Amino acid sequence: MKIAFVGKGGSGKTTLSSLFIRHLAATGRPVLAIDADINQHLGAALGLDEDVAAGLPAMGARLPLIKDYLRGTNPRIPSADEMIKTTPPGAGSRLVRIAEDNPVYEACARSVDLGSDTSARLMATGPFTEADLGVACYHSKTGAVELLLNHLVDGRDEYAVVDMTAGSDSFASGMFTRFDVTFLVAEPTRKGIAVYRQYKNYARDYDIRLHVIGNKVQGPDDLDFLRAAVGDDLLTTVGHSDWVRALEKGAPPPFASLEPGNRAALDILRQVVDDSYERRDWERYTRQMVHFHRRNAESWGNAKTGADLVSQIDPGFVLSEELLGDLREVSAQPA
Repeated sequence: MKIAFVGKGGSGKTTLSSLFIRHLAATGRPVLAIDADINQHLGAALGLDEDVAAGLPAMGARLPLIKDYLRGTNPRIPSADEMIKTTPPGAGSRLVRIAEDNPVYEACARSVDLGSDTSARLMATGPFTEADLGVACYHSKTGAVELLLNHLVDGRDEYAVVDMTAGSDSFASGMFTRFDVTFLVAEPTRKGIAVYRQYKNYARDYDIRLHVIGNKVQGPDDLDFLRAAVGDDLLTTVGHSDWVRALEKGAPPPFASLEPGNRAALDILRQVVDDSYERRDWERYTRQMVHFHRRNAESWGNAKTGADLVSQIDPGFVLSEELLGDLREVSAQPA
């Protein structure tokens, strides 16, 4: 399942996504964690030293490698230079799985030890570089994540958790449609629910499964405020955590000692994610992928590459778990 965490800056989005990653990993299930926020803090939230987190390989800097691997032998894509962030897979493309080994993971992912013999695979878009300042948009880096998600076939009990850019910046690309479930973290304040209203409005026409997690909820007044603001979209709430405070000081206790109330909230999140598996619609997923690729191709991609990128669309191709058998064979092809 593909899960997004969104919310305004400072809402606790990264902290909650890191707790959910730990919660899933504690069940022994394979977890791919992706930091797609311009402020790269997911590694530290998962317990890495700041220097180690800052040294994670940047997906944005390895985009040529990612493109060249994913295009495989797709005859509609003669070169990696003609791939953009929305390029959809087709016959001959290399698809990826969460738990496999491949050159993209080798170059861009690192295993993070979460304690108690649990771990997760972590990838990061990477921060702005000196060469980016004043000339580049951050979405050129998150494009690497979108391209990976377009080619990712994930099955039951496999999870990709993405810590998204703050606010409504996620809508600057089609990546907001790449998820089975989207969790929006909101504080019980007017600013906290403003992002929810923006997200709800923008996502209205795309069948986005949006659930609100109330964070920093201190009492009944906070709960009533959130219920009045978001209605049935409010899924659960979390409050103060001594465990998180210890993590922020660099000395987290075993994850099993997380407060029972906060652990119960994570159980609710996992149940929602697992329940959504039966409602997966691969045809819609592929259709939305193609929709945004066509829009990007016609608005800027064709002009940038000098090619007709709409011709990359394979009309007979639908991404689905039925491809998993073929995926083992395709992934065995040399890079």
